Amino acid sequence: MARYTGPKSKIARKFGEAIFGDDKSFEKKNYPPGQHGNNRRRGKKSEYAVQLMEKQKAKYTYGILEKQFRNIFANAKRKEGVTGEILLQLCECRLDNVVYRMGIAPSRRGARQLVSHRHITVNGELVNIPSYTLKAGDVVGVREKSKSLQVIKDSLDANSNVYEWITWNAEKKEGTFVSVPERLQIPENIKEQLIVELYSK
Repeated sequence: MARYTGPKSKIARKFGEAIFGDDKSFEKKNYPPGQHGNNRRRGKKSEYAVQLMEKQKAKYTYGILEKQFRNIFANAKRKEGVTGEILLQLCECRLDNVVYRMGIAPSRRGARQLVSHRHITVNGELVNIPSYTLKAGDVVGVREKSKSLQVIKDSLDANSNVYEWITWNAEKKEGTFVSVPERLQIPENIKEQLIVELYSK
């Protein structure tokens, strides 16, 4: 399965929330997609369907494919603590996610592209692996030659989000991944316990 590159609004409508950020199309049609839209009768979903939907939402939100996501879950399960929380924390520690959180890119999809195209450094070294896992204290920056890119400038100018676990130096165009975020610090509306229940079957 290739990474999803289709209409984002359609996916947002499927889950009933703008999981990819501000979306005018979703605001106009905030009901499930399909020929009959809101009028189509939908029976009560089974427990499995609800759990599967939550897993799909998490995958689309972070832009992770099934095999990768399953590996992250297996990694979370091996660690001590609440598996669901650790799963989300591992997703948040990915380089593409942190580049997005810092405002260097307007979306996770854009962040993945910047990382893959060698515009991003970690502790001064070029890293082109979007799934690279950051550790507390790592410094993420824009490569010197890429600091003048208009797409990065526009994204930083439009960004107003502040996260306690990330610091940002606008002059140097670099930020520090201060610590792994606690669950309360992660703004995503994901019921991680449902994902744990699904994988535990």
